[in-house]
Amino acid sequence: MSQPTVLPRHGLSRRSFMAGTVSAAAAAPLLASAAQAEAPTASQSKLRQPVVTSLRINKQVYELSLDTRTSLLDALRDHAGLTGTKKGCDHGQCGACTVLVDGKRVLSCLSFAVMNEGKDITTIEGLASSDGKLHPMQQAFIDHDAFQCGYCTPGQILSAIGCVNEGHAGSEYDIREYMSGNICRCAAYPNIVAAVLQARDETKGA
Repeated sequence: MSQPTVLPRHGLSRRSFMAGTVSAAAAAPLLASAAQAEAPTASQSKLRQPVVTSLRINKQVYELSLDTRTSLLDALRDHAGLTGTKKGCDHGQCGACTVLVDGKRVLSCLSFAVMNEGKDITTIEGLASSDGKLHPMQQAFIDHDAFQCGYCTPGQILSAIGCVNEGHAGSEYDIREYMSGNICRCAAYPNIVAAVLQARDETKGA
């Protein structure tokens, strides 16, 4: 004979009590993670707010409103309108985005714009003189036909100037070694080396 069903007093059974306890325990981590997720949101949105950044590019001051995560490359191209600096790999592997910062070679895709506030930035647009005369390195690249498609050429020229000023252009071997971070997919390397050798003496300190 089956046992009679016993109704729980006050409407609470052992089963409903256990079910409620388990549900509450399961929900606790979710509530905690939701609270934690809300905390960094405010700080993240604050970091993403644009800040006014003053960049001295080619001896001209640019006041740019930038996200703090904006690369120097994107600041030059998209905000200052200086598209001579090229975006190649965007990972610091091809050298197409090379510029000079305080006279030293910098891969602009790997440098935040805000890091360069107050520094002297030189791009390919700033090399020629005000009367239109080309920089000796620019002229040498033309004389030796040191480019084909020309996409890597701005970075090659800025890197070549940096290479000379660093004292790394003493021989063809040195030039090849210290220019190896600049890739030319058209393979104009012999002409590039010849151009650097031609402009080497005129470029020092220029």
